[in-house]
Amino acid sequence: MILNLLKVSGDSLVPVYQDGDFVLVSRIPYLFAAIRPGDVVVFRHERYGTLIKMVESLGVRGDEVNVVGTVPGSVDSTRFGPIPARKVLGKVIWHIRRPAAS
Repeated sequence: MILNLLKVSGDSLVPVYQDGDFVLVSRIPYLFAAIRPGDVVVFRHERYGTLIKMVESLGVRGDEVNVVGTVPGSVDSTRFGPIPARKVLGKVIWHIRRPAAS
């Protein structure tokens, strides 16, 4: 999968990414550059499924990624530790906000 359109579920990255928003995720940026702190990535976790988080830091060799949410109590690396970089499905390259309720 080079490009994937995913619907955001939950409030882990509120206020920027909200429940019902869509994101376009791509592997292409990581063919040319390494994962960097500040990137918003989508990855698969064995216990929690597919998650969207912000990269906080990288392991010494760059093979592990610490990810965080923006809300207290977010399920992130503070709970489950670093994730293997190979589990990152891609970087969020486009954000589509959900339509405002009328």
